This record gives sequence, C-alpha cells and structure tokens, in this order.
Amino acid sequence: MKIRTIDRGAALIGAVSAAVAALSELLWGTAPWVIVVTGVVMFCVTFLAARYVLNRYVIYRIKPIYQILTGRNVKTDAMARDLQAHGGDIVGQVQDELSNWAERNSREITRLKANEQYRKEFVGNISHEIKTPIFMIQGYILTLLDGALEDEAINRKYLERSEKSIDRLINIVTDLEEISKLESGVLQLHKERFDVVALAGEIAESVEMEAAKRGITIRVGNTAAPMQPFMVWADKKYIGQVLTNLIVNSIKYGKEGGRTKVSFIDMFDKVMVEVADDGIGIAQEDIPRVFERFFRTDKSRSREQGGTGLGLSIVKHILEAHGERITLRSTPGEGSTFSFSLSKQG
Repeated sequence: MKIRTIDRGAALIGAVSAAVAALSELLWGTAPWVIVVTGVVMFCVTFLAARYVLNRYVIYRIKPIYQILTGRNVKTDAMARDLQAHGGDIVGQVQDELSNWAERNSREITRLKANEQYRKEFVGNISHEIKTPIFMIQGYILTLLDGALEDEAINRKYLERSEKSIDRLINIVTDLEEISKLESGVLQLHKERFDVVALAGEIAESVEMEAAKRGITIRVGNTAAPMQPFMVWADKKYIGQVLTNLIVNSIKYGKEGGRTKVSFIDMFDKVMVEVADDGIGIAQEDIPRVFERFFRTDKSRSREQGGTGLGLSIVKHILEAHGERITLRSTPGEGSTFSFSLSKQG
C-alpha cells in the first residue's frame, strides 16, 4: 500500500511536470501576461497535487493508530473522508483523538487499580471474617473430643459457643447473598404505599429491650408528641431492613445512657428520614468507606457486638435500588446521623 501510494503520487506529480513543460513550449513567444497566468495556474495545480500525495501518505502512516483509536478496521479512502468531514486537519484531528484516547485509558487504568485494591481488601476481609468463627468452632469441637464432652460443666457451654459461631457464619453468607442479589438486579422490589413513621415506630419497639440493656432511649418523631403519618412509595420490607440496620447500629455504637432519634422532614415530593445517635462518631477520613463491605471503624468492638460488617453496605444497595442514596454526617465523640429520602409518589 505504501509503495502504491508513493508511486501514484510520483506519477501524478510527474504528469503535472510534463504538462508544465508542454505548456511552456506552447506558450513560448506569447504575451507575458498569458505566461504569468498560466504559471500561477500550474503552480496551484502542482501544489494541490503535492498536498494530495502528502495527505494520502500521512493518512497511510497514521491509519494503524486511527484504527486503534476507533476500535475498527477502516480503509484509507474511508478514513480520509472521515477526517475531511471533521475539518480537514488530519494530523490535528488524530492528535486530538489520541489525547482523548490516552485520557480515557488513564482514567480506566486508575479505576482498575482502585478496583483491584478493593478486591484485595475484600478477599482479605471476607477470609478473616469467615476464618475466625470456623477456627473457634474447630477449637471447641477438638476440646470436646479430647475429653471435655464427658464434663457436663464444659460440654454445654462449648456447644452453645459453637452454635453462636455457626450463626455468625450463616449471617455472613446470608448478607453476602443479599448484596449479590441487589447488585445483580435479580432481587425485585415490591413497592407499595405505607406510613414510614409507623414502620419506624414498630422497629423501635422491637429493639427496645436491646436498647434498654445500654440505657439508650429511642425516640421516633421530631417531637415528643405523636407524629403525623408520612406516606411513601417503596418496598416496605426492605425499607424496614434499612431502618432496622440503622437503629440497631445506633444502639451498638451509641453511648451508655444516650439516645437514638429517628426524625422525618417533609421535602415536597419526598420524605427525608434521619437516624441520629450521640455515640462514638466516625472520623472524617473513614466516612467515605463506611458503606464498603466489611469495613469497620472499630474492628474489635464490631465483632464483639456480633455484626457481620455488611449491614451498611446492604442499606446502601437497597436505597440505590430505590433510586435514592444515603449520606452520613458524623463528629467523633458527638455522634452520627444517617440520612436518606423516599418518594411520596410512585
């Protein structure tokens, strides 16, 4: 192709040169202005011919790069028409596309590196989360097999501890399965109209005993008086799961004798729901990561409380499935506030 393009160009320029020579002989002895005009015309023709040849050669040379940029095979003529349609500056056009391509690839490489780092952390976290209860179960069973099974003071206690570790494994697997369904879109939402204030009240009542153990008071509503209903359009079951996770977290990480407040704000076509506590709070550098799987700001306390580290990730995915998002405001030592909105209409 390269040789053919050069040969065609050389033949074209040679033909133009021969034509110039022939015209020069024909015009010899004619009026000077005729010679000048003819010379200008022939110069323009020669210039255009040379430019055409140069453009074709440049197009041929940059065609491999152009094909990489566009992700398709193109013929030289089609590429020339494509580039001419965008202003005719072939080199400038390819340079712009090459810069855009490099920028896109740079962003993609950055994203892939971030995903790879996240994957490594996720694999490490899930390995640790699963390994801990498995080793505990193994230790209890080995102790029982070594003779403790016959000791009534020990065997029941170790069996109960094994059961707790098994429950923890089941909870981890169940939560992972839930997140997988939410991310893949397999899980279908069944939306309906319901009173989110009444739902929050029911959940608060169901965890009152757990809150009482730490002396935490739960208040649903903006005032001590009963709140007016707020009807929303959402999946009641999953919004109940969101509220349960947020309220239970506020009890786990709230301070002894503190309080949890669930408030509601009318925002025209939406209702803003906020769950606030006055507990340990979260450092600013940790806030962007609290919704990641297995991320814990206080690892020892989280495991002590029996959490899987997946609750907030599930909350995030449920709200995203509703087309909403959750936000967090927090100050260490003062508490945290989780906020999300729900639509009033379907």
